[in-house]
Amino acid sequence: MVSSDSVMVQYHGLGLLYHIKKQDRLAISKLLNKFTKSQMKSPYAMCMMIRIAAKYLDEEDEGTSSAYYDFLENCLRHKSEMVIYEAARALVNLKNVESRDLCPAIAVLQLFLSSPRPTLRFAAVRTLNKVAMSQPASVASCNLDLENLITDVNRSIATLAITTLLKTGSESSIDRLMKQISSFMSEISDEFKIVVVDAIKSLCMKFPRKHLVMMTFLSSMLRDDGGFEYKKAIVNTIIDIVEENSDAKESGLSHLCEFIEDCEHTVLATRILHLLGREGPRSQKPAKYIRFIYNRVILENAAVRAAAVTTLAKFGAHCEALTPSILVLLSRCLLDTDDEVRDRATFYVNVLKEKDKALSSAYILNGLQVSVVGLERALNAYVKEAPDAPFDIKTVPLATASMQEQMAKPGKPSVGKSEAPTSQPTVATSRQEVYAEQLAAIPEFASLGPLFKSSTKPLELTESETEYVVHCVKHVFARHIVFQYDCTNTLNDQVLEDVTVDMEVSEGEYEILKTIACPSLPYNTPGTTYALVKIPDDQTEVTGTFSNTMKFIVKDCDPNTGEADEEGYNDEYVLEDVEVVVADHVQKVLKTNFAASWEEIGDSHEMKDTYALSQMKSLEEAVKQIIEYMGMQSCERSDRVPSDKKSHVLLLAGCYRGGHDVLVQTKLAFSDGVTMQITVRSSEANVSEVVLSAVG
Repeated sequence: MVSSDSVMVQYHGLGLLYHIKKQDRLAISKLLNKFTKSQMKSPYAMCMMIRIAAKYLDEEDEGTSSAYYDFLENCLRHKSEMVIYEAARALVNLKNVESRDLCPAIAVLQLFLSSPRPTLRFAAVRTLNKVAMSQPASVASCNLDLENLITDVNRSIATLAITTLLKTGSESSIDRLMKQISSFMSEISDEFKIVVVDAIKSLCMKFPRKHLVMMTFLSSMLRDDGGFEYKKAIVNTIIDIVEENSDAKESGLSHLCEFIEDCEHTVLATRILHLLGREGPRSQKPAKYIRFIYNRVILENAAVRAAAVTTLAKFGAHCEALTPSILVLLSRCLLDTDDEVRDRATFYVNVLKEKDKALSSAYILNGLQVSVVGLERALNAYVKEAPDAPFDIKTVPLATASMQEQMAKPGKPSVGKSEAPTSQPTVATSRQEVYAEQLAAIPEFASLGPLFKSSTKPLELTESETEYVVHCVKHVFARHIVFQYDCTNTLNDQVLEDVTVDMEVSEGEYEILKTIACPSLPYNTPGTTYALVKIPDDQTEVTGTFSNTMKFIVKDCDPNTGEADEEGYNDEYVLEDVEVVVADHVQKVLKTNFAASWEEIGDSHEMKDTYALSQMKSLEEAVKQIIEYMGMQSCERSDRVPSDKKSHVLLLAGCYRGGHDVLVQTKLAFSDGVTMQITVRSSEANVSEVVLSAVG
């Protein structure tokens, strides 16, 4: 079939042959060797060969020295435009190819930009647009041809051309590009407008000094007609610019304030109010935003009114000069028709009247960050027990990312989709809450108290190709750690029984209390065994290293029926060591107002030290490693290091095991290595000492 003279028969024959052999790498290599050396008559078959060769190059990590790479380059000189384009697209999408090796493919795409055929122009500009996301310098040579396409009669081509120019253009060309964009924005659909907005966002991050021009253009787009997704894209872009560029804060907040005066979407209005509550009080003239916020209390629906009340309270908590005026405005909300608005107003009025900075910081500026499901469970248990002692909020697990958020994958937004009322919201279940329920159901762990933290990623204790695959998850409680070993038997002729993991403390003073065996581990059926370990009484001794050996009884079985022999024999399998580090005892907590929290904790248990991180090659690497060692949450986007700076301040917040808040301020300087001055504040001296030792 592949040698047929029919164009379509040859194409389908090659496709069938590939699908038969695609699981065999050697067979694919032989197929490529055979057909890349002989030119096939069918351009469709040639396109398929190009895709097969490109996929093979990526999977086998073969570079430009490969014969298949030469085949792709030779296809750039094919007589069929379809084959030429497919080869150029394959070359620019290869993974491990340097920018200089893209020149032949870019040159071909540049020629297609001036083609009289709209399909070729569209294909070329679309491919160049994708390349510009990762390697804008490679596409810069096409800018003159791209500018000619801005006035193309096909608006899809014009939009892709302008967004590509936005990614590859220089700082001096921004003003001209903005004028060219405005001439056709009203003629394109919301879907392409969102593409333009994303391109403007990238350009603003690249040239922050041009934020005024682009912010003004975005604000004019906000005033135009458009659907929810389009408006959301603009609002999100302005918010990102405000958070990334401090110089853009004032103009960005002003544009957003004007937008919420006529905003029809509750989600966007509450999002903007949340931003105003966080950034507005720290602006140059916070009082000018009060009118816009209070207008929402008068004119909007209950959800927006509630968000506006919270925003007003944040202004009152942060700006002492505005507190009396804010109290007057909040007092007017005490008679609101909605109970949520009334409750918030009553709460904030009473907190602000106390004039206690620590109280305002804890309950207004930062607020509680506990798990809603965990809080409900803890309150139910408290009511049932009816104890004399007051309820301790420290017994409630902290909020973590929900499983829905962790599993969700970003998809393409539906353009022009308006907001629709949804059904009753359900409380998302976090991974930690699932673990907490599972552990509470085991009698040996029922008395350990609330689960403080579970490791986010299972630790691999074996290679994935070995006969037994074991992953470990660490569950940290107030005084204990439960090690969960998820085991899989990959041998179909064996059944494992009475599976346990024998732990030995090779470093640290931990005490191993008990293990819980997995009764049976059939082929390819996961099973779990647990080990309970007591944390040392010395609060400064929190790190430790454990050696692990999986022990079990092996029974041979029939691979077809799964029936095992009655008699078995003892065997064991050595696993990788497991370390307990400082980060395992710290839960991430986001402080939206770090300065207020810093003052709230005070310096009574403050500790400082200076370290030379000689192995760090950049500030970005140092920031990444410090966050990993400490297991804390970066605040106020301090984990993002500008590429042109030689110094940086990293702000971290967390909650130490036992419910102790801990904050870290790290000053970094780069010069032949990184020098770090670290300051730790906590409510307990031992906690400050332990956290300080994390990078020591």
